[in-house]
Amino acid sequence: MKINNILISHPMTGSNSPYLELSKNNKNIKIDFRSFIEVKGASSVDVRKQKINFSDFTVVLFISKNSVDHYFRLAESMRFKVPISMKYVCLTETIAYYLQKYIVYRKRKIHVGKKYFQDILPYIKKHSKEKFLLPSSDILKPEIPNMLNKLNNLFWKRAILYKTSSSDLSDLKHIIYYDILVFFSPACIKSLFENFPNFNQKNIKIATFGKNTLNAAAKAGLKIAIKVPTPEFPSMSMALEKYIKEYR
Repeated sequence: MKINNILISHPMTGSNSPYLELSKNNKNIKIDFRSFIEVKGASSVDVRKQKINFSDFTVVLFISKNSVDHYFRLAESMRFKVPISMKYVCLTETIAYYLQKYIVYRKRKIHVGKKYFQDILPYIKKHSKEKFLLPSSDILKPEIPNMLNKLNNLFWKRAILYKTSSSDLSDLKHIIYYDILVFFSPACIKSLFENFPNFNQKNIKIATFGKNTLNAAAKAGLKIAIKVPTPEFPSMSMALEKYIKEYR
């Protein structure tokens, strides 16, 4: 089967997107971007209902760019001036760099993980007397709170600062004409079937990123052709490049 059209289930992430390079290297292939989920921020009232007071915490754990945006958005709306003494733990280097949108990076205490949540656990253990806030969406991998709860006497709280919902994909009437659909979260799989309850995969190839997305796709009855990450292909763009070459 020749690959002509690929749909990425999230928005294009700027001029440095690896998919632009993929498209440049494969000029006969059309790559579209369409967010399958929408993010809606919580209000200050929602935060207070969770009995969360930002001033109670000394360290903020950021696991996504969205968590950064909504933490500082709500801090401003709740008139909480984030102290210069606040410490930050960022899951990846990308999130840490994004944090510079809100703080003077060189003047703050920031610990950066490599990729996975377990990578930052040694730092959390070492600073177990601190008080940790975990901003997140309403959807959170269960292993994250499980890992934190296993740390003895650790003071931490989760704050749901934004929620995800399925986008209206009624404009994608011709989704069956894509050769590859690329998914990055279980919420995207859910959105696919909420928008297209009679979706028939037929010859469409499914690509998934992460264990939870893979499990959600398999549970939905989809056949997965591309599974990322792997030691050989840590990124989706690399895996797609290899897959495209195989079907030329």
